[in-house]
Amino acid sequence: MSEQIFGIHGAALELRSARMGVLASNIANAATPGFKARDIDFNAALDARLQAQNPTGFNGAITAGSPHLLYRQSALPSLDGNTVELGREQVAFAQNALAYSATLSFVQGKVNTITRALKGE
Repeated sequence: MSEQIFGIHGAALELRSARMGVLASNIANAATPGFKARDIDFNAALDARLQAQNPTGFNGAITAGSPHLLYRQSALPSLDGNTVELGREQVAFAQNALAYSATLSFVQGKVNTITRALKGE
């Protein structure tokens, strides 16, 4: 029912939230030797989430074995094997946070519209 009401935005909100966690983990591990930066292929994950007959059975959950959770290629690999580029991660986090906020505003507007309709305003 939420997909009928919110359309693509409900799934997008869940995936943006998951991506925020992955990016935060990358930032937190910027100084961890051997840590490999990861990211979510947002468009592919969203497409898979929206398909009704998905052969892989993807339900929107991003786990370690998810085909949409990919290792990020580093332009400047460090000597200790860490592939996190702090500036790049911070920019990706900020962009994702902005997109999350915009999606959340849309969902909130939809909820407010439904609430007003139920009240008869």
